[in-house]
Formats: sequence, C-alpha cells, structure tokens
Amino acid sequence: MARVKRAVNAQKKKRKIMKLAKGYFGAKSKQYRAASEQVRRSLRYAYIGRKLKKREYRRLWIARINAAARINGLSYSRLMNGLKVAGIDINRKMLSELAISDPAAFAALAEQAKAAIK
Repeated sequence: MARVKRAVNAQKKKRKIMKLAKGYFGAKSKQYRAASEQVRRSLRYAYIGRKLKKREYRRLWIARINAAARINGLSYSRLMNGLKVAGIDINRKMLSELAISDPAAFAALAEQAKAAIK
C-alpha cells in the first residue's frame, strides 16, 4: 500500500481555517490552533443565530399584530381565532405588514374576525 503524504491537504485545511479567522482579535487570527477553536465556535454561534433569527422575527410580528388588534378592540388570540373561523388564511408576516402599511385593510380583517367569533 502506498504511503499518503498529507502536506498539500494539511496546508489547504490550514489555509481554509485561517481565511475564515481573518479579522479576529489577537492570536485567533494568527495561530492555527487558536484560530481553529474560534472558527469552530463561531460557526456554531452562526448556526444557532440562524435559528434564533426566525424566532425573533415571529415574536416581532406577533407583537405588531397584537398592538394593531388591540387598537381594533380585539386581543391577538381572539383575532387569530376569528380569522381561522372565518376561513381567512394569512400568515403573521403579512398581517404585521398590513398592520403597519395599511391599517384600514387590517381593520377590515379585524371586523371579519369579530363577526366570525360572534
């Protein structure tokens, strides 16, 4: 069996890590071991951050919808229930956009939700 020389692949691996660590403070951008630890940690934080971002936006949309619903005399949960009963299928992102950009249209949806509940 032939002997495997790793020089080229090892250099590629190091170069990849050091490129990702560019801009880090101190040894984390200069030394391979410190850089690889930090890059690993940074990639994990980035992965977690992508998941958290979705949660944060959903919370923001719900807060906006709740504020607009209360202006129209409903709570968030009663509005969502009313829309579901009325058969209006609209996602939270679009509802929050309506609440901000077109309050009249949101008010009309709120009225339909109220009518469906009663």
